[in-house]
Amino acid sequence: MSVAFELEACEQSWPLDKPFRIARGVRTEARVIVVTVCDGKHTGRGEGVPYAHYGESVASTLAQLEDLRSKSAAGFDRQRIQNLLPAGAARNALDCALWDFEAKSTDKRAWELATLPVIKEIETSFTVSLDTPAAMGAVAKRHSVAPVLKLKLGGDTLDLSRVQAVRQAAPAARLLVDANESWSPSHYLSIAPALPNLGVELIEQPFPAQNDRILQTLPHPVPVCADESCHTTTDLPQLTGLYEVINLKLDKTGGLTEALLLAESARQSGFKLFLGCMVCTSLGIAPARILARATDYVDLDGPLLLAGDRHHGLSYQHGRIGLPSPELWG
Repeated sequence: MSVAFELEACEQSWPLDKPFRIARGVRTEARVIVVTVCDGKHTGRGEGVPYAHYGESVASTLAQLEDLRSKSAAGFDRQRIQNLLPAGAARNALDCALWDFEAKSTDKRAWELATLPVIKEIETSFTVSLDTPAAMGAVAKRHSVAPVLKLKLGGDTLDLSRVQAVRQAAPAARLLVDANESWSPSHYLSIAPALPNLGVELIEQPFPAQNDRILQTLPHPVPVCADESCHTTTDLPQLTGLYEVINLKLDKTGGLTEALLLAESARQSGFKLFLGCMVCTSLGIAPARILARATDYVDLDGPLLLAGDRHHGLSYQHGRIGLPSPELWG
């Protein structure tokens, strides 16, 4: 049933601890949108990260939410906004705010409402930003106790040296690599066969999404994960035979509601699941955190890249994440 809410949305900027580099560029802050819904008694919050690569900006995201607010005086709910807003940061922030509102108004935790099994702590990877092999090795050495490291690669001649440097610095860590669409088929063929011997378990999005059909013709010495190629359940049919794993991100699915559907559909289609995130605060991670038990890989380290996090932020200890407190979300 739709409820009439007071809806507010605002931009926030969170400085990063260090510049964060991927193949497409570098950032020094996380610009997020926070949505608050309130019925006068209970309040729910959600966070989304507009992503320029997907045609989003802070301004366009706020405009989407303002347009919805002006047209929905009679109210809305999680199911209705699936048709009122496209998948993306705006719907993610609002959808997660509505989950938080429902949890607080019913005095239940969000995972109870979603009937999800949870455990108190879950293992997450830590992302090593794209840099020289020596610099990435140094970061890996500082985080060598992390159980899993995810390495950003750039599609240039240094990629294999980057992986070798990290492996030498963190001999016990499990390794994942993320190309962010930067590789060519020839680069893939020169790099991928060496990765199993270095203990790499996954290659994330080697090619641009529009070129991923080439994966049908290439060997897969390690599983390949679709990130930019998979946003919602409608993308799944075209990924069969190309990828073994799909990356679930709430900013791509447009919230927890669609992420639950995508996770179920992907499992039924034979895919493994990788739970990812944008660079964001604990408020953006908390809804994804409750999905972690149902996935094969977890990369929810966004708050670890910030200079500071929110009050009541998630607990990160030795590569493991605790459950969100009610004060934070859900």
